[in-house]
Amino acid sequence: MDIKLTNTLGRKKEVFKPIKKGEANMYTCGLTVYNYAHIGNLRAYVFSDILKRTLQFNNYKVKHIENITDVGHLTSDADEGEDKLEKGAKREKKTVWEIAQHYTDAFMDDMKELNIIKPKNMPKATDHIKEMIQLIKKLEKNGCTYEAGGNIYYDTSKFKDYPKLAKLKMNEEAAQSRVGKDPNKKNSFDFVLWFTKHKYSSHEMEWDSPWGRGFPGWHIECSAMSSKYLGEHFDIHTGGVDHIPIHHTNEIAQSEGAFQHKWVNYWLHCGWLTIDAGKMSKSAGNFITLKTLTKKGYNPMEYRYFLLGANYNRPITFSYTALDSAKTAMKKLKAKVIEIKKAKDELDKKEYDKQLIKFTEIINNDLNTPKALALLLDVASNEKLSNKTKLELIKKYDEVLGLRLLETKEETIPKEVLKLKSERDKARTEKDFAKSDKLRDEIRNKGYEVLDEKEESVVRKIK
Repeated sequence: MDIKLTNTLGRKKEVFKPIKKGEANMYTCGLTVYNYAHIGNLRAYVFSDILKRTLQFNNYKVKHIENITDVGHLTSDADEGEDKLEKGAKREKKTVWEIAQHYTDAFMDDMKELNIIKPKNMPKATDHIKEMIQLIKKLEKNGCTYEAGGNIYYDTSKFKDYPKLAKLKMNEEAAQSRVGKDPNKKNSFDFVLWFTKHKYSSHEMEWDSPWGRGFPGWHIECSAMSSKYLGEHFDIHTGGVDHIPIHHTNEIAQSEGAFQHKWVNYWLHCGWLTIDAGKMSKSAGNFITLKTLTKKGYNPMEYRYFLLGANYNRPITFSYTALDSAKTAMKKLKAKVIEIKKAKDELDKKEYDKQLIKFTEIINNDLNTPKALALLLDVASNEKLSNKTKLELIKKYDEVLGLRLLETKEETIPKEVLKLKSERDKARTEKDFAKSDKLRDEIRNKGYEVLDEKEESVVRKIK
């Protein structure tokens, strides 16, 4: 069955056709490790995980590379601004190397908590300076660079397809709204490949190069690392929508300028996560970490469930009310799974195949996780399906959704709480809602909550 993905290059869904049959090579722009990942950052990595799981679900052998940016990323995402690692070191009075390691470790913990399958390789920029220098030398040989003010620039006038990904208008007004003014640039859209001159009195991370001692620009990092591990032509590149106008546009220009042929076939971008009607960002100071959520009593799988409730390439607005809804839905689903796991009946292969085809059609249609979740809930509640059939379907669906549903275990509920639940069930049946509410409060005071279904209620410990 075909997989359809929205390719940013054409702004439309396209059937995925791999370069090599049965294999899919993909690269994800990783975190700049100068601070904790916020939950908006993490949305992009849950998305790339769903994409990888979907490819594997369709029997593709996936080679996934995700970099760690630990040098050269400036706060403006262009050539201006303060180096993010230097900024972090100054803020915490540590070395840039200590900052990078601390936040890399924290990011790895977040990935594990969110059940994100670790990429095959997670190369660090600082370990690939040699590859970046080699790539810049290729560009230099191909006549795509110039030196000005001590820095090496990419000359965008030498790449006629420069606007193609972002659909940029190549005029001065558009350029100035995108990046600040740099008097050394021949063209406003040009960008730095290697810095030897900069505004810092000291810059901890510097290396020798043919152009002088300095450090790489941010954009060259991803081109160098992706091509080292995936080759000069690969299938899929992912990242956030904020990468489209500058970072990914520059990646294409320098990669195709160096290799002289098409570099990536499919570009997939994750939509913003917004909060209070604005994009969540560290610079704006309105960011929430995964640890913030867990300290408030939310399970990381509940946040993952919340994210899957929206299409990956659409904006999603975070609120604790929305997260509470995801939490409730997950608890009800887990309760269903516990009941399903108890039953001993037979697999209905015909129904299993029918429901699996439905799921495959949904997830292969541009990773439609909202519909996939709806089907999962429908299957879990479908009285016409045997419990063995339900269980096997949930297991198969969760290979893609990654919600750890089969790890759900039944909790031992104290007898006194079960007695209160029984009394409350009776009160509900008799429509004595005042008594029902009072008993619900008593149950809650003992550390448990009641989840009401159409036919029954279940009690779960409050976490």
